[in-house]
Amino acid sequence: MANLYLIDMPFGRNGLELAKADAGAKVVLIQDGVYLDAGEAIEAGARVFAVKKDVEKRGVGGRLPASVELVDYGALVDLIVENKVVNFT
Repeated sequence: MANLYLIDMPFGRNGLELAKADAGAKVVLIQDGVYLDAGEAIEAGARVFAVKKDVEKRGVGGRLPASVELVDYGALVDLIVENKVVNFT
């Protein structure tokens, strides 16, 4: 079971730092967390997701790295159920 980091502002940078050091980490950018740069976490091997509705609402789809997977609420619930949640919201 991997750690799933739910990342929002204002503590999102702290969560991304921890996720960088966590082999097999999964990160979900939610709400204003979609503004954060998850590049270093991606480079460290984290799998990064973003809630599609939050990305669309904030108009940041064009700035997200191609490796960030957009998920709907149903997929978010699946990730939460399947992993150990570490909350930074």
